[in-house]
Amino acid sequence: MRIPIVWVYWVSSLTIVTLVSAYICRRFKDYGFAALVSFYAIYLGASQILAARIVVLDLGFYSLYAPAAVFIYPFVAQAIDMINEVYGRRRAHLAIGIAFVTQVLLVTFMAMVNRLPPAPFFQFEEAWQSIFNLGIRITGASWIAFLVCQNLDAYVFAWLKKRYEGNVLLRSVTSDVLDLTLDSLIFVSLAFYGAMPLLPLIVGQIVSKNIIGFLDTPWFIWYRRMIKSPIG
Repeated sequence: MRIPIVWVYWVSSLTIVTLVSAYICRRFKDYGFAALVSFYAIYLGASQILAARIVVLDLGFYSLYAPAAVFIYPFVAQAIDMINEVYGRRRAHLAIGIAFVTQVLLVTFMAMVNRLPPAPFFQFEEAWQSIFNLGIRITGASWIAFLVCQNLDAYVFAWLKKRYEGNVLLRSVTSDVLDLTLDSLIFVSLAFYGAMPLLPLIVGQIVSKNIIGFLDTPWFIWYRRMIKSPIG
């Protein structure tokens, strides 16, 4: 059976980030938080851009429709869990604030560049504007969903960690399911109401995000084992 290339990219990138993150957190304690926030911001920026493209996810027996960011957003949820696990809830909320500022800057820079006149020999202006001219509605929906869901994720994860310290799987899966499900409801409803059919997109996002989010759980457990214990 041939494995779709998208999963090769997915597994490879998640493995690399997990290894690098765990190594930095163990070997260079003072820089681990900065490294994790960097990965977190990259994931978030990629998901914000990719959210504009709607793709088909063929499950064999059923096809789901969802923004392409469904492949990236579970990484976002896992990254905030990785920060929370090692550095605690206050640092997780700080990371959310830092990442949000990076996304404001990303949109600002794209808007700035899009206002510049294209060179007469640049043949891809229409395609560029179509892809990178993010609408205010999609951007606003993305920001609202991010702030609500990521802060909820951080709070729930920390609460479960305090009550069930030894159960890594419980806090990872529970916080991610709440985050990914609520994010799908908020983002799709705000971004596409009146423009696209909401129910197929919401169902597609919830199912696909949670499947992918569940699939990346072993990497989080692996990460937790590699770091062994929280840092100071």
